[in-house]
Amino acid sequence: MGLVFILVVGLLAGVVSGIIGTGSSIMLVPVLAYFYGPKEAVPIMAVAAVMANVSRILAWWREVDVRAFLAYAVGGVPAAAIGARTMLVLPPRAVDLAIAVFLLAMIPARRWLAAHLVKLRLPHLAFAGIAIGFLTGIVASTGPASVPVFLGYGLTKGAFIGTEAAASLAVYVTKTLTFQGSGALPIDDILKGLTVGASLMLGSFIAKPFLLRLPAETFRHIMDALLLTSGISLLWGAVA
Repeated sequence: MGLVFILVVGLLAGVVSGIIGTGSSIMLVPVLAYFYGPKEAVPIMAVAAVMANVSRILAWWREVDVRAFLAYAVGGVPAAAIGARTMLVLPPRAVDLAIAVFLLAMIPARRWLAAHLVKLRLPHLAFAGIAIGFLTGIVASTGPASVPVFLGYGLTKGAFIGTEAAASLAVYVTKTLTFQGSGALPIDDILKGLTVGASLMLGSFIAKPFLLRLPAETFRHIMDALLLTSGISLLWGAVA
């Protein structure tokens, strides 16, 4: 029953992330942490996130901005490896608390970033990749942080989702390989990640027809609700 519940949440998360470009990890991490613990949830989510990003790239590959992707990935890839190794030495409660604090902090931070970012250029994407890549290595997801970065560069709709997915894929592949090389990703967890990832992929393709109909204000409300719900859930687990 636990796996069925995870797959249902994964399908819903795939639909949401397919529409707004992020949010799958925000929805799934509290569920995975509840059933498997925070230390195991992060590597499982890394595998699932690889598959989710692949599906979004396949859906929007014609609109991916290659230059923006490369600029972000050149800093994000090595930073993600360092962040993943940092996560492995942290105690489980600290991981839970770090994820919760990050998600809750992103509610006001995302609004501030969206309000102050004017027009970003490729060097800005590289620096953003370093900071967000490192944080992604430690916590399960930093999708809300990358949203204003790529929007600030001028990407919208399919171009935004495809390019953000390509950049995230590079970071999550690095994170997954780091976990694998450190012995933190056994075969059992890989299979769990692939199973969850399959539900995310299905949800992403279901979501494609609805993307162009989503108003910007609805996008912001959905994102804040996801951040608040998941952050409180993880915070409760860390202090309970």
